[in-house]
Amino acid sequence: MGRGGACGRASVALVTVLVAVALLLPGAPAAAGSAYVRRVDGSARRPASSYPLAVELDSLNPSVVRQGGELTISGAVTNTSGRRVGGARVGVRIGEAGAIGTRSGLAAVAGRAELGRTDGPRVPGHTAGLASLPVGAERRFRLAVPVPDLGLDSAGAFALTVDVVRADGTVLGLTRTFLPAYPDGTDPEPLHTTVLWPLTDAPHMEALTQRTRDRVLPVFRDDALTAAFGPGGRLRRLVELGDDQPVTWVVDPDLIVQAQAMADGYRVARTPGGTDPQDAADGKGGDAAADWLAALRKAVRGRDVIALPYADPDLASLARGGGASLAGLLRRASRTGRAVVDRALRTHARGDVAWPAGGMLDGGIAGYAKGLGLGTVLASGEGVSSSGALVTSRATDDGAVSLGGGTTALRYDATIASLLFASRPGVGGPGAAGATARLRLRQRLLAETLTAVRELPYARRDLVVVPPRRMPVGTGRVLLSVLAASQKAGWLVPARFQVALREPEAGQLRGFDGYPVALRAAELPPARLAAVARDRRRLRALSKVLSDARATAASVRAALARSVSTAWRGDAAGAAAYQRGVARYLTASITSVRLVPKSTVVVAGGSATIPVTVDNGLQQGLTGVELRVLSSRPERLTAVDRAVTVRASRAVSRTVRIRVSAHANGPVRLTARLYTSSDGRPWGTPMTFTADVRSVPSGAVAFVVGGVALIVLAGSLRLRRARAGGA
Repeated sequence: MGRGGACGRASVALVTVLVAVALLLPGAPAAAGSAYVRRVDGSARRPASSYPLAVELDSLNPSVVRQGGELTISGAVTNTSGRRVGGARVGVRIGEAGAIGTRSGLAAVAGRAELGRTDGPRVPGHTAGLASLPVGAERRFRLAVPVPDLGLDSAGAFALTVDVVRADGTVLGLTRTFLPAYPDGTDPEPLHTTVLWPLTDAPHMEALTQRTRDRVLPVFRDDALTAAFGPGGRLRRLVELGDDQPVTWVVDPDLIVQAQAMADGYRVARTPGGTDPQDAADGKGGDAAADWLAALRKAVRGRDVIALPYADPDLASLARGGGASLAGLLRRASRTGRAVVDRALRTHARGDVAWPAGGMLDGGIAGYAKGLGLGTVLASGEGVSSSGALVTSRATDDGAVSLGGGTTALRYDATIASLLFASRPGVGGPGAAGATARLRLRQRLLAETLTAVRELPYARRDLVVVPPRRMPVGTGRVLLSVLAASQKAGWLVPARFQVALREPEAGQLRGFDGYPVALRAAELPPARLAAVARDRRRLRALSKVLSDARATAASVRAALARSVSTAWRGDAAGAAAYQRGVARYLTASITSVRLVPKSTVVVAGGSATIPVTVDNGLQQGLTGVELRVLSSRPERLTAVDRAVTVRASRAVSRTVRIRVSAHANGPVRLTARLYTSSDGRPWGTPMTFTADVRSVPSGAVAFVVGGVALIVLAGSLRLRRARAGGA
């Protein structure tokens, strides 16, 4: 590469350290003024963050250089200072140290802001002129450099710097990226790479449904999935990109349920979280959802498919926040969800994989996942230790670790995951900014994977790539381009999910030095989990009084599972609004079965019937309820019927008649209340009214008086006999 030997590099490094120490010593001379520039010779004039020109790359072709050919670089330079900047030249540099040997070295290069000797000299003879730039002006540039002139004499990832320098050596701006080189004849053992391809979204379907004469129409909070499923939408593009690619599909069953509901007909609430199913309009996304399902069915054919637990519950929040009471609900929902995925996609999905947020895994999370029947947990590796030699040498080797008790942790690459996650704001953006972010991410991922291969070039190792749950299209496109380029070059080979789980090593969970603050802050609060548990208990009570509880119970159970979805991380307001909507629906349903108040009834005679009206505001028939009436003065009035069964058609009122028996005239306070027939539990609020007993028949009084006369007559006869006997 035309660079000095090890001694020369050591000398340069020593001088650099001495200069840095001198600058940090007390009394060291400060730079003249707050605005200074860095010259190529290393003297301080201006901090890198204050370079007057911003340099951005939007094209680097090829992304991986072999031998021969030409590297073309294009981008733009923008004057971000407050003054005009004179003409300069754009050039390219290759890092002085050669191929970067470690993945931590890649991070160090990416974190550097200033130009230094480690960036290497400019490649001679290959610069492009740049005219002067007024304030805010942008100029495009293009460089073409023969690959042999770059001096890349080995396989590996090289630091590539593109800078703008004036004739006097003043650096006006720069940017860095990575240039992977993979000459012909390079033959390491490739990384066996498993790439997950997630299809998830925030919940959109509510617990609320609208019953028609022949079917039940679900109600959605919004119609956002219409755009996502339609042409150009995120979920549609992800399916199109992943079609015929060597990826493992990771699907939230709830997304399939929502797509099927849309295809079959649905309504969209005018007020999200409302309780009136009539306050909704017809949804417009039925065709888009049906087309998306058909495209997904085709894309997953012959590929590995993972069905996440239904609605992708936030396992970390549930394990840490006391969600034990919801485990039964989630276990049941997940069994149903996997069956839905298999039927809808005509596949046989795995249903035993847990994916805690951030890949954080501890004993509580592992135990909770196991309780849900999830024996495989995707983990970033930070909480998992293994006895494997490759891991102890800190070389990249994800693979599976057996934690005992039937739980296996599948470690994935935390660095790549964090790069993919951090890329979300820019990678999917349109225009030059999006192209720049995609190029930066692509070259970094290529460098990461190639450097991982060079760590142990002749050992068989695994790499597991986990993108963000709600992966942007731009991120997915970059990920596939990296997979294709590295596979074509030869340092990666695709691997199926089952291969990544082969022969797990023995391992154990280790305690965290500190649970990440950002992950902890995004957890669902325990109070919300408790509210969801209360809603589940209220659903059980509601189910007891419905003539057809199956559809309503299924709808609400699904909504309860959505209330604890991982999708709510980062959207605390959305999570709270959704849970309150479910709670309001249950409250409205329960209170819609009620006794119609009344004040006074007149009971004329010794026996009568008292009418009590039960209002059924539900959209289905009412059953499983009985009416009981208690008297405050049973010596005056008693209920003959201990309990009367109540049945009412949907959305009607039903009058129930209670037989009573009167014994004396006067007012009596009566209390009517509904009870569930199955367990005799009270339902709703009791209703108290007055029964005014009038005109009790005289026969009743005569009966009482005649009885007294008979007692007196019997006493006098007994007295006469006693006297006669005494005589």
